[in-house]
Amino acid sequence: MNQSETFLTFNNGVLAVPNYTKEFSDIPWTQHPAFEGVELKHIVTAQDTDGQFSYHLVKIAANKSILNHIHDKQLETHEVIGGSGTCVNAGQTIPYLPGTLSIMPAGIEHEVVAGDDGLYLFAKFFPALS
Repeated sequence: MNQSETFLTFNNGVLAVPNYTKEFSDIPWTQHPAFEGVELKHIVTAQDTDGQFSYHLVKIAANKSILNHIHDKQLETHEVIGGSGTCVNAGQTIPYLPGTLSIMPAGIEHEVVAGDDGLYLFAKFFPALS
């Protein structure tokens, strides 16, 4: 399976828990409120988990970025599911390629820059983004 197929599989995936399913294809993409060229699909929200955690698909256009920022309360993880780029995590540059998992504890500065082919992430937050 190539990178775009892996991303498409996630984009058309399903959340399956006892007595409930949610088709990812039914969830709209939304423009990130602060970063141009960044779109989000909110798979599991704070409302779904009483604020305990949230899961999001993240699509970053070619050569666009999520600029340096900090989440004061949330541990954040990224699973790279397509494309390429870099993440500066606590001052260290990490290559982002499919299969990479990166963890940003609460209070750690980080930024993500997509390469020429864009970047696709599965991002998780503990506790949830509100």
